[in-house]
Amino acid sequence: MPSRPRSSVRRNWGHRLFGGNCIGTTAASQIVCLLFTILTIAIFARAILSWFNMDPRSPLIQILDAVTEPIMEPIRRIMPRLGMIDLSPLIAILLLQFVSNGLQNFLG
Repeated sequence: MPSRPRSSVRRNWGHRLFGGNCIGTTAASQIVCLLFTILTIAIFARAILSWFNMDPRSPLIQILDAVTEPIMEPIRRIMPRLGMIDLSPLIAILLLQFVSNGLQNFLG
């Protein structure tokens, strides 16, 4: 069995990580995939940027907060923090992937 070239493995890694599992063929399914991919990237970016001392008045931070807070706030209410660690971005991304796959299966 021939092995895949190393460059294609590298190229596909980010695609798989951020919603590359678009399983439907209809336009509605592709739109759902795109929407959930954008939300996943926004949550990931917000989690990474939370490690740095960023100005909360920054337009980037305000946009990320406006987009991700409606998803992450209910998770934070249910799941308390573990010391200094906030696992709500991880849970939110897992839930988004689960719901995205379910919607794509439903839409075809």
